[in-house]
Amino acid sequence: MSFTHVFAGNPLDRADAKRRDPDWLAAAACDPSSRYLPFWQLNVLLESGDSLRLRWLSYTDVERLDISLPPVLLGIRDGVAHFAIDISEIGDPSVELNLPEAVSFEESRGAGMGLADGAETGILAQARAQIGWHKSHRFCSTCGTQTVQEKGGHLRTCPQCNAQHFPRTDPVAIMVIEDGDRCLLGQSHGPLVKIGMFSALAGFIDQGESIEEAVRREIREEAGVRVGEVRYHSSQPWPFPSSLMIGCHGKALSSEITIDAQEMHAVRWFARNEVRAALGRAQETQETFRLPGPIAIAHHLIKSWAEGEVW
Repeated sequence: MSFTHVFAGNPLDRADAKRRDPDWLAAAACDPSSRYLPFWQLNVLLESGDSLRLRWLSYTDVERLDISLPPVLLGIRDGVAHFAIDISEIGDPSVELNLPEAVSFEESRGAGMGLADGAETGILAQARAQIGWHKSHRFCSTCGTQTVQEKGGHLRTCPQCNAQHFPRTDPVAIMVIEDGDRCLLGQSHGPLVKIGMFSALAGFIDQGESIEEAVRREIREEAGVRVGEVRYHSSQPWPFPSSLMIGCHGKALSSEITIDAQEMHAVRWFARNEVRAALGRAQETQETFRLPGPIAIAHHLIKSWAEGEVW
């Protein structure tokens, strides 16, 4: 690939050896040079102006908020420790932080589309996923006791039964299947129907299942089409809440469509010229059907197929 997906390209050294040292973590957490990326109700702090960028806080900014939750170490860059911190327990963050007009908390998905520095979307993906995981995994799944954060946020340990809990990433297979000069796209129930958008089909990979097997199973379940050869394209972190989108192309062995009506609103074959036309139209002026924008791996899977770059 000649590009890096949105939410990938994180430039931070995740510093696994450092995060195993509690003394180093404690010193880094209160170092005046350390930087903190705050989240309020999973919204991230951004600064607008000539361009949109992440707005980092200093230790002094964070200390006066008196937040009870410990920060999460994201990594190190140029010798500076970078943390994420959940400040949802405070009231109005714009008041508590005395934010200037150009600085505000915004929804993280929209931020990914607007950040001027692509590398910052990778940092945002890591931070959003880890803050979300800590928010929803406070208690031990073995005994129910409240767990304790360790290793700078890469581990939660149960003080009762000593069970260890690690941040999870859920693998998702997303694929464009071709049948000669046409490809298979679908429309799930919900927002896609309202805006007339078709996208690549996708589904979670099951335990004990390879990527290729997941591609074939999902297409068979959702569209009734059998798939033969499968080829990997690329992957994209998707921190909503914490998935890894594994993009593939496949070749159909059958063409008759039988959809799963509970999962899908519509599935159909699209000719290459239809797809190329849709890719060439501005999203707001499309007259027939819409395709996902460049923020999504689906867009790049569809585009690479339409441009004949797959097989």
